[in-house]
Amino acid sequence: FLNISFQDNLWVGILNRFNPNKHWENIPKKHYVIEFSSPNTNKPLHLGHIRNNLLGETMCHLLKKVGHDVSKVSLFNDRGAHICKSMVAWKHFADGKTPESTNMKGDHFVGDYYVLYGQKLKEQTDALVIQGIDPELAEKKTALNREVEQMLIDWEAGKPEVMALWKTMNQWVYQGVEETYQSLGVTFDKYFYESNTYLLGKENVIDGLEKGVFYKKEDGSIWIDLTDEKLDQKVVLRKDGTSVYITQDIGTAIERDQLYKADEYVYIVGNEQDYHFKVLKAICKKLELPWWNHLTHFSYGMVELPTGKMKTREGTVVDADDLILEMVNIAKQQTLALGKTDQIENLELLCNQLGLGALKYYILKVDPGKKILFDPKESIDLKGNTAIFIQYTFVRIQSILNKIAMEENIATDVEKLHAKEQELVQKLYFYATTVKDAAEKWEPYILAQYCYDLAKLFNQFYDQLPVLKEEDLTIRNFRLKLIKTVGNIIQDGLQILGIETPQKM
Repeated sequence: FLNISFQDNLWVGILNRFNPNKHWENIPKKHYVIEFSSPNTNKPLHLGHIRNNLLGETMCHLLKKVGHDVSKVSLFNDRGAHICKSMVAWKHFADGKTPESTNMKGDHFVGDYYVLYGQKLKEQTDALVIQGIDPELAEKKTALNREVEQMLIDWEAGKPEVMALWKTMNQWVYQGVEETYQSLGVTFDKYFYESNTYLLGKENVIDGLEKGVFYKKEDGSIWIDLTDEKLDQKVVLRKDGTSVYITQDIGTAIERDQLYKADEYVYIVGNEQDYHFKVLKAICKKLELPWWNHLTHFSYGMVELPTGKMKTREGTVVDADDLILEMVNIAKQQTLALGKTDQIENLELLCNQLGLGALKYYILKVDPGKKILFDPKESIDLKGNTAIFIQYTFVRIQSILNKIAMEENIATDVEKLHAKEQELVQKLYFYATTVKDAAEKWEPYILAQYCYDLAKLFNQFYDQLPVLKEEDLTIRNFRLKLIKTVGNIIQDGLQILGIETPQKM
């Protein structure tokens, strides 16, 4: 290996000319269409959706930062048997209640009826099992399940009363989900709706059937054989003619390319759907769609609680709204405990910045491919690898800078640097490479770790070296410029991660 050292004037020059943006100018630019979130209109967003949304939003920020064109889209899964379940439950058990009459957020209101459906279905299933019916068949024979199947058929036939209820309940969920997006700081350029795209998918299935891509079974269902792709046989239309998930995904992919003509189409979806996206890509290939090889599934691990996996139907999920509120409350408790609230102009804003920052950083600092065991209290530890530590570092820097007037582009021609000064400049130098790597590798945790390491280096520097009390004016100006640049990069890095930087803590 080579043992190389650099003269101090090299690092001084790097700081004086520091401009990470120029390092991204030569990256070949692409247009990415990135789909994430994709909620169901039968329940609110939950903890798993939070990881999905944060990964999606951050990857869009990263790609835009290095110069790519990005279109952020979301697909509302607004039709299907799972939607009919909440509709059937509301019909039988709501007695006309609405989100307004119950003072509930719309997505939570509808989600409660989805959970209630599962409970009532279990009661009916258990009753049939007691009568001697095979457990595997009992659920299918229940009155509730038969009603859901018929409602799906009626929906695809456009039955007026079914459509009216469907539109009403979906609207309740749209409004509720949008509020959650606003809390998380998530936005989209366009929404797609399964209720629209599934028709295009069905058209292409029928067309593919005529071309021999698909085949029909005796019961009337339509399938595709993907064994030559080392996959399985997959149903694309049920025997009653209703579509399945893959049907609408085919339609959505086609509609999306017709609209955007993009270079890459990326689906940010949990690793439980790895097989599904292999099937989608294989079907598009067999349909000879020219962009089939530009479909990418960005797979990530699930988020679990200390109690285990979450199941919506059993009502064991952690709703996103509840978790956001809990994080803000934890931040408020810690802030109040420090006893410095008299210096804070807007305590609620600060607690929101700290609570959401803690949540986002805890999720984003983990390799997307790994499972997360979420611990709210650990995520807001002031001394750990947390957002609040990085945010506090930024505030500490601003406090120093606010005590002195500083020229914007002051020259800093010091001759000799301390080792801690060298380390900070070196770390700043690698910011552009870090952002580029995080974007190219689709690994936002690289940037999260960088922000933590930079904050840690600053605190080591500041604990050892004076800034405002430095008597040598040239050295003091260098250190002021150095910490100001560190603060700017911390703020920029956290902004990419969707995390706000308070001015005071």
